[in-house]
Amino acid sequence: MGPTLAYEVVDVFTDRAYAGNPLAVVLDADELSTAQLQALAQEFALSETAFPVRADDGADYRLRIFTPAIELPFAGHPSVGAADVLRRLGRIGTGRVVQSCGAGLLPLDVTEDAVTLTGGPASWSEPLDPAAALAAAGFDVALGEVRTAGCGIEFTYLQVAPEDLARVRADLPAVEALGGTGLCVYAWDGKTARARVFAAGAGVGEDPATGSAAVGLGVHLVVSGLLPDGETAYDVTQGVEMGRPSLLRCTVTAEGGRPVQTRVGGSVVPIARGEIRVP
Repeated sequence: MGPTLAYEVVDVFTDRAYAGNPLAVVLDADELSTAQLQALAQEFALSETAFPVRADDGADYRLRIFTPAIELPFAGHPSVGAADVLRRLGRIGTGRVVQSCGAGLLPLDVTEDAVTLTGGPASWSEPLDPAAALAAAGFDVALGEVRTAGCGIEFTYLQVAPEDLARVRADLPAVEALGGTGLCVYAWDGKTARARVFAAGAGVGEDPATGSAAVGLGVHLVVSGLLPDGETAYDVTQGVEMGRPSLLRCTVTAEGGRPVQTRVGGSVVPIARGEIRVP
């Protein structure tokens, strides 16, 4: 078969197998080209494949993240899942570690039970005309403001009533035309969110757990006046409609109505390990 690389598949943001968001983590791919890494991501055909490699900027490691279509500068479930794999293999310890990625140097807090990631710098737009987002989701009326927001990559946020989440009919070309990574359709009860995320801008349809969208939601909620100053914890449930329920535990810290820090964490369940041929 020729040279191979070890890999693991894990389910992220869940405490049981075959739920959450599956992730492939390919080890020791430092010498591979971007084209080779992209080919491996296409072979796994998961929403994301992560490649932890050596860092040269003082971080504990660098993480390269690929969908089947593109490389991403930042993503939540690959960051959380890769850190858990590295911990179990003894390549990093528990406590605070630093990951280098396209969004900069990001801290992670690693325990035996969970990994919590600090998001990159927050960004957001002014409220947008909701028409394009509504059309992309198959709705006529939005609850609250529609805007883009993120912490490394951006999503468009559209609030709907809880009973309407099952009625979302995403037009993926229309989602991609929104710009950014995709569309997060969410229901909010003041403490928790139910969400569906369509990452068409990254070549992914519906995603069962999206850490980057979960921290971006905290940014959106703060600047929309739905969360106060100080540190607020909120949970995001996602993937229910896909049969892969996920739980993302988040916090956002705000000062003067502006988000200054976001975090997302959750559990990781090992699913498979093996070797894959080098492209």
